[in-house]
Amino acid sequence: MQMLMREPQIFVEKTLALIKPDVIAKEEEIEDLILRSGFVIVQKRKLRLSPEQCSNFYADQYGKMFFPNLAAYMSSGPLVAMVLARHRAVSYWKELLGPSNSIKARVTHPHSLRAIYGTDDLRNGLHGSLSISSAEREIRFMFPEVILEPVPAGQRARDYLNLYVNPTLLAGLTALCKEKPADPMTWLADWLIEHNPNKPRLQHQITEEE
Repeated sequence: MQMLMREPQIFVEKTLALIKPDVIAKEEEIEDLILRSGFVIVQKRKLRLSPEQCSNFYADQYGKMFFPNLAAYMSSGPLVAMVLARHRAVSYWKELLGPSNSIKARVTHPHSLRAIYGTDDLRNGLHGSLSISSAEREIRFMFPEVILEPVPAGQRARDYLNLYVNPTLLAGLTALCKEKPADPMTWLADWLIEHNPNKPRLQHQITEEE
């Protein structure tokens, strides 16, 4: 009986993370936790938002009783905005953050970032996008110069790899098996750099002096 296995899907999501004003002093510590959790920090900037900008950012919360306090809290000092990337970035970042209410988070998710760094239901220390669509909107808000292009997935990703990556990689792996170096990863990295088909070629031109 032949077993059919699904081919791995290549898909990298991006999400927005904010270190809020009251925990800005813990910036390096929080970034270290982010990196150790498998995220890549693609973009990062420190900024201070006006109350009007905070109102625009949280426009979906407009009309709720806590909205004025939220805008005042978010504009009370500088914050750090980061674009995080990894597989299922949105859901993994939300899981790492824990519940939005830090008091409840300390009971139900004591190891979550909001349980550790948050104070209450409003001052919860960190922000994360709720969905892929909201992540795109929030990233554009915080990083207006960034161009968000869709990451190839499924058949598009396989076509890209087959055209631009696999031929060179297969040749490198074949050479690796023949050579059998003591440090195969370093050897393969050096081989790929040396045999990169897109590497610029220097053309030496001989000029004759008159």
